[in-house]
This record gives sequence, C-alpha cells and structure tokens, in this order.
Amino acid sequence: MPPPPPQRNPWRYLRDADVLHAAVVTLLAVVLSAGLVWIGYVVHVWRIAGRAPTTLPGRWVVLVFGRQLVANEPERDYRGRLARALVLLRQRMAGRVLLLGGRSGGTRSEAEAGRAWLQRQGLPDDAQVELEQESVDSLENLRHARGLLQGGDRAEVLPPVALLTSRYHLARCLLLAQRLGFDGHPVAAEDALPRTPRYIALLLMEATYLMWIDLGVRWAGLIGHRRMAARIS
Repeated sequence: MPPPPPQRNPWRYLRDADVLHAAVVTLLAVVLSAGLVWIGYVVHVWRIAGRAPTTLPGRWVVLVFGRQLVANEPERDYRGRLARALVLLRQRMAGRVLLLGGRSGGTRSEAEAGRAWLQRQGLPDDAQVELEQESVDSLENLRHARGLLQGGDRAEVLPPVALLTSRYHLARCLLLAQRLGFDGHPVAAEDALPRTPRYIALLLMEATYLMWIDLGVRWAGLIGHRRMAARIS
C-alpha cells in the first residue's frame, strides 16, 4: 500500500530560517514606507481579482487549486473552483484538468475529494482529470504539477496553463507560476468579485502573503542569496 499523501501544516514555515528572513525584510519595508508598500500589493491583488475572466478561448490544461477540506469534503470556496472546472469541461474549454492538493485534515487528499465531488455532479465520461495529491501549499501544487506536465523531463517545454482558483487567490498563484516557468492565465471561480467582509479579509490576507513572497525573492536576488531565491524556482 502506498504511503498516505502528506498533511498540510502551515506552522512548519515558522521553523524555516529563509521564510523568517523574508518576513523581517517585509516588515521593515512596510514600516519604512508607512504602509504604502502593503497598500500597493492590496491594489494589485484586488485588480487581478476583479478583472479575471471565467472562460477560456480554445482548449486548455487547467490547474484547479484545492483548499482545506471540512469533514473530509470540499468546503465552499473549493466547491466553487470545482464547479467552474465542471463548466469548462462541459463547454470543451478544458482538455486536461489537474486537481491539486494533498491531505488537509481528512483521511483523503483535497484532489481525491475534488474528483469525488465532480463525479457526483456529473463529470463527462471523456473528461481527462488527473490528481496531484503530494502537495501541501500553492507553491508545491505548482511544482508537482510542473513535474506531471513535463513527465519528469525538465527540458520539456511546459504548455500554457489556466490557473483556476478563487479570485482572492489568483495574484499569488500567478506570481508563483511565473517564478516556476509557467505561462499561466487566470480563471476565476466566482462570476464576480464578492464584496463581503469575509472576502475582503481574504483579499487583504492574500496581499500580505504576496508581499512576503515577492519582497523576499527580490531581496534574495539583491543580496545574492541563492538558497533563498531558489525556494521559489
């Protein structure tokens, strides 16, 4: 029997010296700019979230990002992503779908739970749906998806991909995909950008994550810290 998929554990990053290094640099940038740097990232995240399309021209490889399961089932945001993927499959806009996500508190992976949900909703018989269930965060989602698409051959050119996720999550996924060599195009799960307090809080949180990642990578390049820069590559 194969080993179970890895478990999501965001607290592991608090033990990572490079991540903490990036956090200190980010905090200094926010303080020295009186918060203007963070506001810039908020605007960027909001703009991408609001402008992202929900359809695709032609047939694409679609990467569907998972989210932590609740009672071993997809929660609201993840169901929205899966529902959009189902629409793309039925409209022949998705030629190949990769469901991304390892274990996050349940007995099965996010990818496996996502496939089961799609099957209950009436997955087309000819749908090409694959599971990536070794990852525990968005960066690993994309890194493992890259391996699947290249078939283990790093020299093989990656096809353009559609990054399907919730609107608040798109900016971070686009940045990570670009760093990993993808030609990534955003596709939003929601028809329009929600304006609820919960959603605004998620957008602000994503802006903070994005700032942390982006400034950390830029700082690593500036000081020639190869190990730190290689964390997102």
